Amino acid sequence: MSEAYFPVGPGLGLEENFLSLDDILMSQEKLPSRAESTLPRLAFALGQGAGAGDAIAEGSKLEIPLWLAKGLHDSKRRIISVELPKIYKEAWRTVFSADANVVDLHKMGPYYYGFGSQLLNFDNPENPEIAQTILQTFISRFRRIMDSSQNAYNEDTSALVARLDELERALFQAGQKGLNDFQCWEKGQASQITASSLVQNYGKRKFTDMDS
Repeated sequence: MSEAYFPVGPGLGLEENFLSLDDILMSQEKLPSRAESTLPRLAFALGQGAGAGDAIAEGSKLEIPLWLAKGLHDSKRRIISVELPKIYKEAWRTVFSADANVVDLHKMGPYYYGFGSQLLNFDNPENPEIAQTILQTFISRFRRIMDSSQNAYNEDTSALVARLDELERALFQAGQKGLNDFQCWEKGQASQITASSLVQNYGKRKFTDMDS
C-alpha cells in the first residue's frame, strides 16, 4: 500500500521548496517590520484596522509573516524595512559563538536555520555575520546530535529532541533510523543494508547533472 504523502525536504539557502510542509510552516513565522510608505487596504488583513479599505500609515510597526515580507520588500521602492528577530542579533550571536549547544533552539525558533537563511534575502549590513553564525552553530551542534542519536537505542528520546530545531530533529531521526536498521541487520532481521535515501537522491541528482 503506497503512502498518501511522501515527505518533501525543505529548500536550501535563500529559496524555499513550496512542496515542503516544513517550508510552508517556516514561511508563516513573523518578522518585525516597519512600513516605509503608506500601505493601502492592508490594515484589516494585518489586524491593524477595522475596515477592508483601511491603510497602514507610514512609520507603523508591523509583525508580518515571512512570505508577505518577501513579497513587499523592494530595496528600490522602500515599501517596508525588516528588523532582525532577537535570536539573530549581535547579543545572541555572541552566545552562539561561546557555546551553541546550550541554546534551546526549538523554544527560540523552531526553524532557526531555514528562517535565518531566508533573512539573507533582505538588505542588512549584518548578513555576513548572520550567515557565519548559522553555519558555525550547525557545525558545533551537529556532532552532539548525531552522537545522541547513535547512543539512544530503544530509549525515550523526547528529552533529547526537545531543544532541537526542526532540521536538527530530522537529522536526529535519520540517525536513529540508521541505527535501528543496523541493529536489525546485525540480528539477522533484515536481508541487506540499503543505501540511505539521502545518498540515493544525491546520486540521482549527480547523474541528472551529467546527462544535462
